[in-house]
Amino acid sequence: MVSFIPYLGSFAGLTVATFVAVAQFWPNWPPVLFVPAIFFVGQTVADYVLSPYLVSRRVNLNPVWVMFALFAFGYLFGFVGLLIAVPLAAAIGVLMRFALRHYYASPIYAAMPAASTTDEGKSARSGKAPD
Repeated sequence: MVSFIPYLGSFAGLTVATFVAVAQFWPNWPPVLFVPAIFFVGQTVADYVLSPYLVSRRVNLNPVWVMFALFAFGYLFGFVGLLIAVPLAAAIGVLMRFALRHYYASPIYAAMPAASTTDEGKSARSGKAPD
């Protein structure tokens, strides 16, 4: 429940895990120090690798775009920006895919000018007079 608040949840988990390790391994310090190290590694992997990957698969975005959206919206709008970053990035992604699909199907995209392969076209481009 506390993990909803970004730093408070991690700090609470670290504190509880360390206190349990101290209660269990009291005279022996290496296992007590080993628990926070494992907690930091696990929390880092979960926050910076697993979460963007799983969220990006769910909203059909690249993990890099999810991270960029979180950074950009968090910087621009603060905590509220962090809350709306992923849904808004997903909506923008849907709109962009829709627009690109319609653009590729339109006559504007299909009507590309063909390159001239006649002798007149070659001589006009090269600056030489035709034979």
